[in-house]
Amino acid sequence: MKTLVVGASTSPERYSYKAAKMLLNHGHEIELLGTKKGEIEGHQIENKNLQYTDIDTVTLYIGAKHQPEMYKYLIDLKPRRIIFNPGTENLEFEQLANTSGIIIEEACTLVLLSTGQY
Repeated sequence: MKTLVVGASTSPERYSYKAAKMLLNHGHEIELLGTKKGEIEGHQIENKNLQYTDIDTVTLYIGAKHQPEMYKYLIDLKPRRIIFNPGTENLEFEQLANTSGIIIEEACTLVLLSTGQY
């Protein structure tokens, strides 16, 4: 199962950074998408939308006001689910994704991983 971390950052204080590291520590494959290029544990942060074909989960770390430009791209990746982490909840996007058959979770990736629910 591969996870796309949207809003990835090289800053250790950011939750997206912590999530990427925790996903790796739990044996998950990751792809990283952010506004600035960089890397986390040897994984490149891309700053353009690449066409992945094997994304199981998208975990969002960008606020609702920055999501509309991502709607089509993320839905077209056909992930099994999208996790809306605290502060990223967006009813419009959640409904669009759900209509496309994508499971929606309003949850914290860090908590899901820590409790074995990921």
